[in-house]
Amino acid sequence: MSHLILVTGASGQLGQAVLQHLTETLAVPAERIVAASRNPEKLASWAAKGVATRELDFEKPETFAAAYADVERALLISTDTLDKPGHRLLQHRNAIDGFAAAGIRHVIYTSAPNPADSPLLIAPDHEGTEKALAASSLAGWTVLRNHWYLENLFMFLKPALASGSWYTADEGKGSADISRNDLALAAATVLAGNETAKNTYTLSGSQSLTKVEIASAVSEALGKPLEVVQVPLEGLVQGMVQAGLPEPVARIFASFDANTAAGRVADVTGDFERITGRKPQSFCEWLHANKAALASL
Repeated sequence: MSHLILVTGASGQLGQAVLQHLTETLAVPAERIVAASRNPEKLASWAAKGVATRELDFEKPETFAAAYADVERALLISTDTLDKPGHRLLQHRNAIDGFAAAGIRHVIYTSAPNPADSPLLIAPDHEGTEKALAASSLAGWTVLRNHWYLENLFMFLKPALASGSWYTADEGKGSADISRNDLALAAATVLAGNETAKNTYTLSGSQSLTKVEIASAVSEALGKPLEVVQVPLEGLVQGMVQAGLPEPVARIFASFDANTAAGRVADVTGDFERITGRKPQSFCEWLHANKAALASL
């Protein structure tokens, strides 16, 4: 075993940030890192830096042997089949079976907070993956229950800022969101580390904020009016459908609000600091850093 570490989904935004933290923040030698993707040609810039790039498709087990060769620790970034609840669980189970068969010692998985009995429609995929890890023959694993990305605000604030109204069905409850960059740092730290036990961490931001609090800060920063409007859950779904989203996708997005309304993402934990030794970026810091990008929406 040559102690290689593997990042799956490496061409995605989280995967790219993990690779950046591995090579720059943590100074892991490029020759120790494997970046895998269904489309390895998208990883050419990392190959030029000395990172091994490999094809890996969780629906093509024939890609597993080469992708997993000489890997000791692997980061399983949850796949992006948002429009197919349950499909990603099949992919994850395939991946975990492959990891175990290849003799990989430790797997890190990006999950979601409180996935059991959750109103979040994609939560069963995460809960099922966690159960698959627990039932596997893997020597060790780390579950990172990642809170909602602050960067997802870009998606929801664009129409809200255009109209001046931010529609939600979260009943005014708070959410302890965290930046994608911080989540990438936590994942990279565990991946590059030597933890061998079976642990679960919940990675939240430093404070739980309501949409009213977020909207107020954004409005002040940009000089644009922004009102939060509470609507029934079904009304939120139909509004997104009228805006052009397929109904199944709209229901998934709306379920994030239902999850917030149920108080399942409000808890602030110290797990990010326990892993990284630093505090997560605050919302105010994130807003300041992204003010220009938000202003361009």
